[in-house]
Amino acid sequence: MTVRPLRKAVFPVGGLGTRFLPATKAMPKEMLPVVDRPLIQYAVDEALEAGIEQMIFVTGRGKSAIEDHFDIAYELEATMTARGKSLSILDATRLKPGAVAYVRQQEPMGLGHAVWCARDIVGDEPFAVLLADDFMVGKPGCLKQMVDAYMQVGGNIICAQEVPEDQTHMYGVITPGVRDGALTEVKGLVEKPAKGTAPSNLSVIGRYILQPEVMRVLETQGKGAGGEIQLTDAMARMIGNQPFHGLTFDGKRYDCGDKAGYVTANLAVAVGRADIGEAVRAFAVDLLK
Repeated sequence: MTVRPLRKAVFPVGGLGTRFLPATKAMPKEMLPVVDRPLIQYAVDEALEAGIEQMIFVTGRGKSAIEDHFDIAYELEATMTARGKSLSILDATRLKPGAVAYVRQQEPMGLGHAVWCARDIVGDEPFAVLLADDFMVGKPGCLKQMVDAYMQVGGNIICAQEVPEDQTHMYGVITPGVRDGALTEVKGLVEKPAKGTAPSNLSVIGRYILQPEVMRVLETQGKGAGGEIQLTDAMARMIGNQPFHGLTFDGKRYDCGDKAGYVTANLAVAVGRADIGEAVRAFAVDLLK
């Protein structure tokens, strides 16, 4: 079995972020910071750790801050240099020339449509998809764990996580086959099943490694749950034609598309920081007395 290397990653960042209004009226939700780094920066760092060479951002109106974040900021850098401040803190925001591409999703038609918008840049290569508001904390990172598994089994791999039974209607859910450690054979997928009808409690989380054939499936994919073109539906049509596995991530996931999850992520990261952890932990203990 020949496994083609994974070089490209798609970041669907065109969503409106309505759950965080009014904060996201003028600022992309992907730029919301966890302590002092925006969510999209964590996702890009995760992709770089996994060996990704080209970042493809699927943007929408009002998302220029993301492009600015990964660009050179001449005035800022000149001012910092003049004041004797190190520019090393900005290193992660500087992507190599040619290592980043932007494509516009002109209307919000769902995750499947957003991924399809990147088809010409992806070309005939396997690629990753990362959703920045699924904030994944682990060593190695989530995508690196998935790439390691991909190099063994090939095909398509999705990140999987067990969720409480009463929450399965909020996710894409896996119909599981044979399990081998952290890997589970995917026999079927259903997007947001009605309560009580889910085939398992193994949900699909916002990390994917997909073969380019999914783009041809998305070409004719009709609207699904929520009246949107769902990536889960397109993946389900590929099962049986290509290897499909779910990898249970060894780490912690924070749903930063949810306000409580976002606040929790900030607290968790803050208490683990050497520079501010002690002060934040002391405050939290005092607050919760």
